[in-house]
Amino acid sequence: MSDIAVNLADVHARIGAACEKSGSSVEDVTLIAVSKTFSADHVNQAYAAGQCHFGENKQQEAEWKIPLCPSSVQWHFIGQLQRNKVRKVLPMFSMIHSIDSLRLASYTNDLAHELGIFPKVFLQVNLAGELSKAGFSAEELWSSWDLLMGLDRLEIQGLMTVPPVSEQPEKSRHWFAGLRLLRDELQQKTDTRLPSLSMGMSGDYSIAIEEGATHVRVGSAIFGGRDYGLTNSP
Repeated sequence: MSDIAVNLADVHARIGAACEKSGSSVEDVTLIAVSKTFSADHVNQAYAAGQCHFGENKQQEAEWKIPLCPSSVQWHFIGQLQRNKVRKVLPMFSMIHSIDSLRLASYTNDLAHELGIFPKVFLQVNLAGELSKAGFSAEELWSSWDLLMGLDRLEIQGLMTVPPVSEQPEKSRHWFAGLRLLRDELQQKTDTRLPSLSMGMSGDYSIAIEEGATHVRVGSAIFGGRDYGLTNSP
């Protein structure tokens, strides 16, 4: 087995343990292998080991990488989405995890009309109010909800968050639980179905699953350390 296959097996075992601890099902958790800065060969090795979902955070990198990988790969856009990249990103990715404002949502909806598609998206929530991160505050999400629900081309899957960086993964639990509670309250008070929560990365995905994550974004635990000098070419 390749190192990537061994790492994938370990991640799946940890996902299984987290699901058992929380009483959830592994079938309800989608593992997204974050392949940013890694080559198409890395993606193909992971695909050969059974991995189908991959995440990229830059349109330019994904543009050259995606054609070098199997057509059945499911690609998730997980980076900050700039308005000038939306037109290119929409046809390339099966799901977008980073709709971070009503303005971006409205623009994406308009382009989806033009392109004749119904993109699946997550709404990014900045629960901690970090200035360095984009996303709706909880208050902005509530105040924008009716307008968001009026965007007829967007298929809103649920909410996404990235908690404050910490060397202690357990500190992320507060933010993961907060996103789940916010999602549950939105569902109850607006009669809206939001089945998915995108949260958790290599250092804290087990905790995220214990708190209800349905999509976890795991990169270094699968592919190893990153070389950021490889992001712009095959």
